[in-house]
Amino acid sequence: MSILILGLVVFLGTHAFTMLRGPRAELIGHLGDKRYKAMYTILSLLGLALMIWGFGRYRADGMIPVWDPPVWTRHLALLLTLFAFISIAAMGPKPSHIQAAVKHPMLLAVKIWATAHLLANGDLGSILLFGGFLAWAVAARISLKRRTDEPAGKLPKPAPTGWRRDVTAVAAGLVVWLLFARFLHPVLIGVPVWPGQA
Repeated sequence: MSILILGLVVFLGTHAFTMLRGPRAELIGHLGDKRYKAMYTILSLLGLALMIWGFGRYRADGMIPVWDPPVWTRHLALLLTLFAFISIAAMGPKPSHIQAAVKHPMLLAVKIWATAHLLANGDLGSILLFGGFLAWAVAARISLKRRTDEPAGKLPKPAPTGWRRDVTAVAAGLVVWLLFARFLHPVLIGVPVWPGQA
């Protein structure tokens, strides 16, 4: 559990630091943009590796139950993650109606993903992991609303006239969600989530 917590602190702490615009600007001024990005990347990867290793050890040592989610929450979680995949597919430099509506598709996807997993998992490690990501995504969204130092090109763009990009995002999100939930989740995560899988 301690490795998982350390990974969360390193990964989410690194990402949360970007919300502190003054200290972030000072650090970039001190290190330079390339060194700052390199350090950010290294710490993020380190935190991610610690989280994966720590959660694996936590599961192997015996998960700590907090509450017992009913079966229907697992089905709801599976459905919710579809919208997370569609939201990710709606990202990109060229806008869509989905992107214009949600403003920041990646943060929305993280919030949906984390909420879905909190609904379906009642053990302490999962609550810390997914609850931590949910808290960070909410705080990051609030921070983005208050920022005044972002370049104009990074701001959410208005919706286009056509719907082609939205159709593509929905189709791509659906296909990747189906492949991941049906086939890859049991292999990569070790937990079957598709109805009827043992």
